[in-house]
Amino acid sequence: MNYQADPKRYESAVFNRCGNSGIQLPAISFGLWNNFGDEDTLNNQRRMLMRAFDLGITHFDLANNYGPPPGAAEENFGRIMTESLAPYRDELIISTKAGFRMWDGPYGDWGSRKYLISSLDQSLKRMKLDYVDIFYHHRPDPDTPLEETMGALDQVVRQGKALYVGISNYGAEQTQQAAEILQKQGTPFIIHQAAYSMLDRKLEEGLSDVLTEHGVGCIAYVPLAQGLLTSKYLNGIPKDSRAAKEFIPFLNERDITSDKLQKLKALNELALERGQTLAQMALVWVLQEKSVVSALIGASRVSQIEENMQALENTDFSEEELEAINNILA
Repeated sequence: MNYQADPKRYESAVFNRCGNSGIQLPAISFGLWNNFGDEDTLNNQRRMLMRAFDLGITHFDLANNYGPPPGAAEENFGRIMTESLAPYRDELIISTKAGFRMWDGPYGDWGSRKYLISSLDQSLKRMKLDYVDIFYHHRPDPDTPLEETMGALDQVVRQGKALYVGISNYGAEQTQQAAEILQKQGTPFIIHQAAYSMLDRKLEEGLSDVLTEHGVGCIAYVPLAQGLLTSKYLNGIPKDSRAAKEFIPFLNERDITSDKLQKLKALNELALERGQTLAQMALVWVLQEKSVVSALIGASRVSQIEENMQALENTDFSEEELEAINNILA
């Protein structure tokens, strides 16, 4: 498929430096966690990726288990990359992860050197890439020595399979330990992917301080709380929404409580006063946190990406607005 990127894609793009590294990430990155499996059409996936790049999104985030089935998102991305985005490879930051169950037996899960290196080899084949820009350990392993897991991250960089490494879902103390090991190894540890939104603020409980201390950037995933921080659920659960999909366990009808709904409606009123949608306000709010360099969005259609990018037209908050948000969330 012939594709030519919009020549104006960088004119209004916003980039933030990722910790103390040389890498700058777009303020909004695009994740392929949902809607890039085999149950979703390849044409829609292609349209979303092309439009995201045309709008200045240069970072696409994957993991070995994204689908369904696991591996499908990387395979579909690989097709689209080969057909359309290959000429722009050097303009892209492509990341993937390993740490959740991927294949049978004791070597297809968690954080052993064998699993991480084998998984990255498989990911590169699925995506038809020679290397990824960032490779993450997806979750801490309670049984494997941290030195082994961090050693595997160091090894893939030295093998040329990844340029930088990161971790995800690590707590503050675990991150401190990992950072110290990676620093001793000389491993380019630049990023932590952590859940962070108005409805999940654990990042502020020490982790953000650790990242700032070590010069590591944070990319906030689920900044819209799986879609809760949008206008989508203010009046019920649409049939085509994430909460209505049975194969996604992270958001369903029981998560949308009356107390949460009251908060969402109050936040929505504040967003309208700012001239934004609730989703737009929620996205730029996470960027106020000192360690956060990028908000990682998902989408099921092009219009959602376009709406999210418009959030960057108003990124400033007054003290009164931040206080009002905290009072609503209290």
